[in-house]
Amino acid sequence: MTIPLTDLKVQIATIRAEIDAAVAGVLDGGVFVGGEEVRLFEREFASCCGVKGAVGVGSGTDALSLALRALGVGAGDEVITVAHTFAATAEAIVAAGARPVFVDVRADTLLMDGGELERAVTPRTKAVIPVHLYGQVCDMDVLGEVARRRGLIVIEDAAQAHGARWKGRRVGGLGRVGCFSFFPAKNLGACGDAGAVVSDDEAVLDRVRMLADHGRTEKYRHEAVGVNSRLDALQASILRVKLRHLDRWNEARRSAAARYRELLADIGPVLPQSTAGSEPVWHLFVIRTGGRDELRRRLEASGIETGIHYPLPLHLQPAFLHRAGGEGSLPVSEAAARSVLSLPLFPEITDGQLRRVRDALVVHVASSTAPGRPSGRRREATGRSPV
Repeated sequence: MTIPLTDLKVQIATIRAEIDAAVAGVLDGGVFVGGEEVRLFEREFASCCGVKGAVGVGSGTDALSLALRALGVGAGDEVITVAHTFAATAEAIVAAGARPVFVDVRADTLLMDGGELERAVTPRTKAVIPVHLYGQVCDMDVLGEVARRRGLIVIEDAAQAHGARWKGRRVGGLGRVGCFSFFPAKNLGACGDAGAVVSDDEAVLDRVRMLADHGRTEKYRHEAVGVNSRLDALQASILRVKLRHLDRWNEARRSAAARYRELLADIGPVLPQSTAGSEPVWHLFVIRTGGRDELRRRLEASGIETGIHYPLPLHLQPAFLHRAGGEGSLPVSEAAARSVLSLPLFPEITDGQLRRVRDALVVHVASSTAPGRPSGRRREATGRSPV
């Protein structure tokens, strides 16, 4: 039987009765855009993040672009972020009219490097978007200190880090605003696209809400050119159900990640590292290994799904190439793109499934290092020899 990278069916099955009741309530009530379910979810999610308020929007990408616009970031401004992330981070910057500036990540955590951030600041830099990738948490002390000293707005991309903590505080409340995606595969996922902006700055939240609703302050009064990006009531009702289970699911992810670390410790891949002082939520379990593509083929032949997050850094993507430094400019991100491999991880994963992944990795190592066969090993930026 195949081990999926993530298993949404098994998760839904455990809470199906709750979801069915929540959806039926919305259908019976007849309010599908806005309404009480959306207001309640916004309040509950803000409480989860430890902030004053939240605004539900159509997607995580919209959350970022609307937050940037609400904060006055636009034409002529630069926004610093990492190239080792999903394209939405940079898309949102461009959508707001600003220019993305890509910096390299740390070799240990694959998260934004504070020294690289410092070196990238120019008189045109207005904001920085640290990405809490894979459910890990950036070193917000270092990044926050640079931002304060250089006068930068901090916008957290927490699309993969619902519930993660930095020194006891939840992500999303560590900068001026936090932006979340509720794409179905996320730790807190809707049954479709959805997102949210959270903040202690109520004026910014009010502007996000206005921009997300066609720039309206009244039904037919448009103060700005906005967009249509509203969290719908059906998704809000589902997210309210799932939010009640988030901490339990995240704890299950932590347990599975810890078990992976035990099982894989003596095999050789570079295992994921967390920032000291953080409490990650393990959206993904990402190893680094030489011969990554061959390993992926072998695992999938054994019925084990994997993912590559992400195979081409943003500074080398055709859409952003004219805005970036080109190949060789971000060596750690480029090395990561050649070597990262995401293993199956979801709250309901069993110990037997984790052991099957380990056993398949052992077989791959044995066959790759057999006498007379080249090992295909390559030393990566961490200095360790991966599988």
